[in-house]
Amino acid sequence: MAALALLWGSGFLWIKLALDHGMSPAHLTLTRCALGTAVLLLLARGARQRLPRSRALWLHVTVAALFCNAIPFALFALGEQTVDSGIAGVMNATTPLWSLLLGAVLGTDRALHPLRLTGLLLGFAGVLLIFAPWQHGGLAGWGTGALLAAAASYAIAFTYMARHLTPRGAPLAVSAAQLLMATAWTTLALPTAAPTHPDTTALLAVTVLGVFSTGLTFYLNYRMIAEEGPTSAATVGYLLPVVSVTLGALVLNETLGLRTLAGMAVVLAGVAATRTRPRAEEAVPVRQSPSLTSGSGSGSPQGNA
Repeated sequence: MAALALLWGSGFLWIKLALDHGMSPAHLTLTRCALGTAVLLLLARGARQRLPRSRALWLHVTVAALFCNAIPFALFALGEQTVDSGIAGVMNATTPLWSLLLGAVLGTDRALHPLRLTGLLLGFAGVLLIFAPWQHGGLAGWGTGALLAAAASYAIAFTYMARHLTPRGAPLAVSAAQLLMATAWTTLALPTAAPTHPDTTALLAVTVLGVFSTGLTFYLNYRMIAEEGPTSAATVGYLLPVVSVTLGALVLNETLGLRTLAGMAVVLAGVAATRTRPRAEEAVPVRQSPSLTSGSGSGSPQGNA
């Protein structure tokens, strides 16, 4: 759990370092997806899992790759051009809030009891507290919008995947296929990408991001769910903002005001409230979401980096 939280939570630091040292968001996203794919293909081969052959499954994987990988990965890279890595990690934690809101709008989540509704309102109030759009010099801007849109994209992906990509016999291979299609999606954006001039630090950062914070975390999350259950795996999501904020402050000297820390606490409290279920609901079996989703996390409150 500690290794998973560190690898996922540090993803925002590696994104920031790569951007600050000359890599463009598009090239960063493509390299991240490609390296993550390579790692998962090797792991799937070692586990003797083969890529899907069903056309229908490939179609679902292609849609999931767009909303769970290509879009949010790119949006986090774009957002961190103007927003600190620690703040990006906190915004990532709003994914369950978007999931609950999406479920309420679509009518797929009928259990919007008062505690969950309170958590939903509390979580978004924490977001407002962090960005303080009413203050001159607040953090509100297009970068903020990109980060929130990335978390919302994860929520859309998880809703889609829960319906069409339920756990199958070869989770590593299916995950490799998903990142492979994400690589294809991001390749389409290259003609519009700005020139990139990465230095050694940027190359090292994107390598760690792709190999460890994307590819390896799929495998660790799979092991966590298989050995400890989805509840333990979901608990990791509450540690990601803490990791991202701590690393941002220690490595990048990002400043954290009292308002930002208070907002982070409010967001996490809201997320925790939205995940509680009445006792009567707990007795009803719930179909689990796919065991693997994105480099930032399946079945967890954070979504992914």
